[in-house]
Amino acid sequence: MDLFFREYGEVGKPQMVVMHGLLGSSRNWQAVARVMAERYHVFCLDLRNHGSSPWEAPHTYEAMMEDVLAWMDEYVDGRPVLVGHSMGGKLAMKIACEYPKAIRKLVVVDIQPHLYPKNHDNDFAGMKAVDLDSLESRTDAETQLEPHVASWSMRKFLLTNLIKDEESGRFRWQVNLDAIIADRHDIEGSPLAAGDRYEGDALFIMGGRSRYFVREEVPLLREHFPASGLEVIPESGHNPHFECRERFVEILAEFVGE
Repeated sequence: MDLFFREYGEVGKPQMVVMHGLLGSSRNWQAVARVMAERYHVFCLDLRNHGSSPWEAPHTYEAMMEDVLAWMDEYVDGRPVLVGHSMGGKLAMKIACEYPKAIRKLVVVDIQPHLYPKNHDNDFAGMKAVDLDSLESRTDAETQLEPHVASWSMRKFLLTNLIKDEESGRFRWQVNLDAIIADRHDIEGSPLAAGDRYEGDALFIMGGRSRYFVREEVPLLREHFPASGLEVIPESGHNPHFECRERFVEILAEFVGE
């Protein structure tokens, strides 16, 4: 699969590959990438069924891993730092455990190898409820989302996936909702088997206010990632790269070094 990507920094610098979360895209990481590009050659991917990358079922971690490894074979020279947020973080864990020699360091942002059931039920229902054929504006779309998605910030995030088709002039979602919903149980579950381990350098950056941070399961991180560190940003929710960007970049830059 020919994944879309955004590229920052100069060729020849150490490389960093960034993978977004569910219903996100490479656009979510532009601000962080521009800062890191001072020292790194940064690639921000659109994973399958997201952003400007192709739509194709299934939407599983196995399929996404194959996509990313094939993309790395073509575009990455050497062993990059692999950064993943949420769904992208689970994918990064899987790649690290199954192909440890493919990466230099692992950074996982606000996710653990844990089952998070039905976290996106309302988001999916809201997006499905939007009548794209009759939609005249993004404001109309937000009005239709509101009964399902109470959070203003979440509605704004979901609407980053709403684009107007240049040919038809109609609005459409830039994510393949049907494929994602069909494989939601794979996405919600842990990408790791019981014996999976990555012995290399790893860092988990968690939001102290995030529902995805399960403190009692931190010991499980050490089982899979014995050399891992944990940084908690107390005032952040699920998106520390948005909510506490300056502190997030400090932590990331210190860990990746160079």
